[in-house]
Amino acid sequence: MSDKHLLIIAHAPSPNTRKLAEATLRGARHADIDNVSSIWIPPLEAGADDVRKADGIILGTTENLGYMSGALKDFFDRTYYEVIEEKQGLPCAVYIRAGLDGTGTRRALESILGGLRWKLAQDILICHGKWRDEFEDQCEELGMTMAAGLDTGVL
Repeated sequence: MSDKHLLIIAHAPSPNTRKLAEATLRGARHADIDNVSSIWIPPLEAGADDVRKADGIILGTTENLGYMSGALKDFFDRTYYEVIEEKQGLPCAVYIRAGLDGTGTRRALESILGGLRWKLAQDILICHGKWRDEFEDQCEELGMTMAAGLDTGVL
């Protein structure tokens, strides 16, 4: 039985963004990580109860018009005030699939995460520019790093 729960909330509207979410989950479920269960839930299906159960969270989004996806924004609209008090200090990580530079999306997420008082476990990963297969490797490493941090008690 797992002691910790890692929640991945990732918007994946295309085959490539689905690869990123799956790579993040694959990394989080690495064979060397024993005491962490990981689940991926699309943002329109995730709710406050999912966040309450989580010991860590990874957020994945596309950059849409210089902002996070509407689906991830909807998730925050529905859950922000329900979890703000009880989930302060929640370790989190973020990846952004950005066709441009991702800075607007990063700023918006940093603002929301700051309001929630969630703690970034590492710098926000921005996979920007034309698609590169290395984006999958980066997301897999992100998932593995978060899960390993929970597993070892570092996070």
